[in-house]
Amino acid sequence: MARKTSQLGRFTDVALLVLISLAEGQKHGYRMIHDIEEFSGTALEPGTLYGALMRLEERGWIEPVETAERRKPYRITESGRDTLREQLATLRRIERAGARRTAISWGLS
Repeated sequence: MARKTSQLGRFTDVALLVLISLAEGQKHGYRMIHDIEEFSGTALEPGTLYGALMRLEERGWIEPVETAERRKPYRITESGRDTLREQLATLRRIERAGARRTAISWGLS
């Protein structure tokens, strides 16, 4: 069953990138910044990342991991994984529609 957009709130690209990064395993902010740049080519500023982390934590999609170290790692929650799956499915539908429509409009079909 698909969620209503209002339940997801404003789903930003940064939120999606963070969830994808954390789907691989727990990470602290500095590691997320480098991971996100590596897999997406998107260079995030620390303020942008930490704002997204705060919003994702408030929604229950990520949570901090207890550690004795100075850096605070995060992990994705089950709710976050569900949300990520839904968003990726939506992006696949959008990509298919875009590919189909551009092929038609460009005479490639």
